[in-house]
Amino acid sequence: MDHLDKLEAQSVYILREAYREFKQLVMLWSIGKDSTVLLWLTRKAFFGHVPLPLMHIDTQYKIPEMIEYRDRLAKQWKLNMIFGRNEEALSARRTFPDGRCTRLQCCAALKSEALKHTLSGEWPRWVLDHQTGQYVKTTGGEPFTGVIVGARADEEGSRSKERYFSPRDRHSDWDVSNQPPELWNQFKTDFAPGTHVRIHPLLDWTELNVWEYIEREKIPMVSLYFDQGTGQRYRSLGCWPCTKPVQSTSRNVHEIIEELHSGKFANIAERSGRDQDKEDGYGLETLRREGYM
Repeated sequence: MDHLDKLEAQSVYILREAYREFKQLVMLWSIGKDSTVLLWLTRKAFFGHVPLPLMHIDTQYKIPEMIEYRDRLAKQWKLNMIFGRNEEALSARRTFPDGRCTRLQCCAALKSEALKHTLSGEWPRWVLDHQTGQYVKTTGGEPFTGVIVGARADEEGSRSKERYFSPRDRHSDWDVSNQPPELWNQFKTDFAPGTHVRIHPLLDWTELNVWEYIEREKIPMVSLYFDQGTGQRYRSLGCWPCTKPVQSTSRNVHEIIEELHSGKFANIAERSGRDQDKEDGYGLETLRREGYM
């Protein structure tokens, strides 16, 4: 068993444990490489089927190719696809691109708040109707209390403080100092009623592991990760006003793996193109404490 087989087996185990232990379970799909690998692993864990809904938080500022890719795979793989959004902030134009707030305040409104209220069922959810291919607005949904997320510990400092099974309070707030120990692959899955739990099956994967697995499994990826002849590509995906490409001529998965092996990005953070992370030294951790992915 090689290192990818071991990582895959651990992730599949976590996914199956989560499905067994948490009844109101949902998986977040950001459309990026990590959560798409997580989606692939879920299909493997459940023999080609994804037995739980996928949720995407639509800020309406995602790069268009991301939404096209989301909907294409959702239809092709027959996914129970849901998205949510902060309609009030968007209609009031209370966003960074409109000049009404900072980048972090925009993230808090369009991502953290939208996620919390969509998970709780307080705000509408848009559900993909596979017969029409359109999203249908629904209200009064049951709250999701178990949330599977594609976070990796090596991606960013605050994520290294996570656990495989990480409790939040009923408002999705994260108390970093109050996380259960996870020793010798022993995981706590019995939490008090009302606890909201984030589950991180990819926690011990690295950026290189993810791309190696994508190559091995031939997982389809959104084209934004590859150089299209401009000498640039995206290393991390987000909203277009705050996400910048990196200098890279990698045109396919194999070339990205070679680039990572070369050490070109050894001292450059994976999220270096995400401008919201630069507004405040603890910006992403602050957002995560308040419910961000």
